[in-house]
Amino acid sequence: MLGHGLVVLFALCSAVCMAIGIVVRQRATMDLPADQSVSPRMFATLLRRPLWWAGTSVAVLGYVFQALALIKGSLIVVQPLLVSALLFALPLSARLAGRRVTRREWLWAALLTVSLAFFVLLARPGPPDRPASLVVSAVVSVACVVLIAACILVARRMEGARRAVLFAVGVGVLFGAVAVVTKYVMHLMNERGALGLLATPAPYLLVALGIIATLLQQSAFHAGALQTSVPAMLVLEPIVAVCLGAVLLGEELDVDGFQLIALALAVGAMTAATFSLGRGEGAYAAELEIEAARAA
Repeated sequence: MLGHGLVVLFALCSAVCMAIGIVVRQRATMDLPADQSVSPRMFATLLRRPLWWAGTSVAVLGYVFQALALIKGSLIVVQPLLVSALLFALPLSARLAGRRVTRREWLWAALLTVSLAFFVLLARPGPPDRPASLVVSAVVSVACVVLIAACILVARRMEGARRAVLFAVGVGVLFGAVAVVTKYVMHLMNERGALGLLATPAPYLLVALGIIATLLQQSAFHAGALQTSVPAMLVLEPIVAVCLGAVLLGEELDVDGFQLIALALAVGAMTAATFSLGRGEGAYAAELEIEAARAA
């Protein structure tokens, strides 16, 4: 029970850091021209901004907490808890904007809190099955790459909310894959030690995926429409991670009957609350964009 509590604690710490990173990095991109999305010019500009580095550093700390949670915790438990990032982003963004959190936002936040509590109590992963074969792993990897590439190519031809949500889909798939690779890397380090881990391609693949995912996420922030991009990526990431964990690592959920129905309701409530809170964050982002345009 103590181990499960630590897993939940680390996952929630990760969500807090994710929330701070999202809010800070979103603010760092609001004054960039729209035509700089997914371009070396945008990334070069951000690299010169201390605010962006601050948000990125906090996001990296959040990833460290996520990795610690995945040492003993299952993807089934850890990843959905990261959806609570919007719960922490709500008062933070309101504080930075100098506004009060509305009663409607607090109600959705309460629903998210209750549904997360039910999820933590009910979600119990069963014993892991055997990992997938190299052929299955290769097929799944190629499918993910094709999906992400298609999202990027189509998004570059879109504008506004459509561009943001397509980037968000790519980000959700990428970070879902990052979570699975992180779980595998933690397993290898536990078995072989740090030196043995460095002799495998897994940690280098993880670094590459993390950099690509961060840059694509920044493009989603820059595309605007925070009410569509952030909730989409936060909800899609655990779905992809849990599905990939089931296919590639053999993780399964050990629930049945009424527990399964209650768990499904909790996940549905989490999704609805996340998208509703995201719309509130999007309205705040739109206000900042208008102010930045007027100042320019």
